[in-house]
Amino acid sequence: MDADEGLERLRALGFSDADAALLWEHFDDAEQRSKLSHGHARIAWLETLEFDPRAEPELVEESDAFERWHARGAIGYVVVARAVSRVVASPPSRVRVVVCEQTYPTGVLGHHVRRLADAGLVGVLTATSPARLASPDGGPSVAGTNPLAIAIPSSDGDPVVADVSMGAVTWGDVVAGRATEAELVPFGGEQSHKAFALAVGLQLLVDALAREPGHGAVLVAARPESDPVPALRAQIAGIRLPGDPAPPKAP
Repeated sequence: MDADEGLERLRALGFSDADAALLWEHFDDAEQRSKLSHGHARIAWLETLEFDPRAEPELVEESDAFERWHARGAIGYVVVARAVSRVVASPPSRVRVVVCEQTYPTGVLGHHVRRLADAGLVGVLTATSPARLASPDGGPSVAGTNPLAIAIPSSDGDPVVADVSMGAVTWGDVVAGRATEAELVPFGGEQSHKAFALAVGLQLLVDALAREPGHGAVLVAARPESDPVPALRAQIAGIRLPGDPAPPKAP
């Protein structure tokens, strides 16, 4: 799918030109980074959902150290993008916690925090989703796949962006037909209790900071006090770090 087709389909869903461009950038970035389950295929997925493409998220509480957003019916991609844009435009003096309520789906969290790193800020972001992970010991699903993304800026221009879902596969893989629901378990094999613990911890973190039930996101943005990435890159001598472009495939 090229940009013209993608933008046309997003505008046909009712998104404004600006929001269609925002969503296309997100999906195309995922596609180019080989995150195909969160890439162009998500446009077809959006076409199966009911939502208000013209809804606008609201900033309902703000200070230098804290912001609270409510989706007000807007799709999660747009809510988090708006929150990140505000942090970039008006960065914290030290640290800011941002809570986004009734916010789903949020897409590739690494995409959002990379924007912060490109603006010179450290970013940590998690988001919840429908309960799809059960304990390795059995029982009902109690937590979403609840990804965690961390972005660290660097003076060399190449931030480190780690983005990990707590599932062995993502729900996007299931939606795209690349995996089955039976495969959606905490990652780690015999150590999967660790991923389950992280999923539960992140679930409760978001739930504790939101004022009402529902999916949401929590972002922490901070001004860095040092620049550790260049030294790490020098130490590992060319080894690919999380978020770096994948090496080209052999012809």
